[in-house]
Amino acid sequence: MGAHDPATAQAAPGVPGAWSASDPYATALRTGRGPLFLRRADGWLLPLDVERWCARADAVDRAVLDRCEGAVLDVGCGPGRLVAELAARGRTVLGIDVSPAAVAHTVRLGGQALRRSVFDPPPAEGRWDTVLLMDGNLGIGGDPRALLDRVARLLRPGGLLIAETAPGDADERTHVPVVGVGDVRPTEAPFPGARWGTAALLRYARGWDPAGVWTADDRRFAALRSGAAPAGGRRAR
Repeated sequence: MGAHDPATAQAAPGVPGAWSASDPYATALRTGRGPLFLRRADGWLLPLDVERWCARADAVDRAVLDRCEGAVLDVGCGPGRLVAELAARGRTVLGIDVSPAAVAHTVRLGGQALRRSVFDPPPAEGRWDTVLLMDGNLGIGGDPRALLDRVARLLRPGGLLIAETAPGDADERTHVPVVGVGDVRPTEAPFPGARWGTAALLRYARGWDPAGVWTADDRRFAALRSGAAPAGGRRAR
């Protein structure tokens, strides 16, 4: 992939407005700690690992980053520990996130990041060597096929997707708000999300070539390689 300067790009329209400077997620990033949860309509709570996300990349993270190829786009970069680690290694890396607090935190760590959705055009679309979907970001948008198709368009032909998957046989789509402990009602609107285990990801990944699955410290990962794009720009399915 050719060199580019992500910092010169302007934020694209369509960034969700619910992620304000006062939302519970922004507050957690400012303090570096939770508790913070995604809350399903039936009251089930999924804890978010804010402390780990706000820390520096750990050994499991670094091992994932060792697998990255070329220029890396971290989708849903959060507070930026992975972007900062890759930048410190001298790699070409950009984080994107819909949360202004996450983008600001990433920049403070020394990484480059833009406020935008994965479904908005990033710099160098179609020329990234690796896309990361870590920390639950495999569920962005709540539609597995749409997300995988979008990632395929971000990557160069034969590019690498590395995703962190949910435990077990998870294959769930839902709408969830972010809430703090004891919140009676969410302060932000619910957004579509999903949880996929590795088996579900591989079922949805038609047109992708499996490039490895592994576990480390009770976290689960899968790597997929995008299909080649024929003349005309549409990828083979």
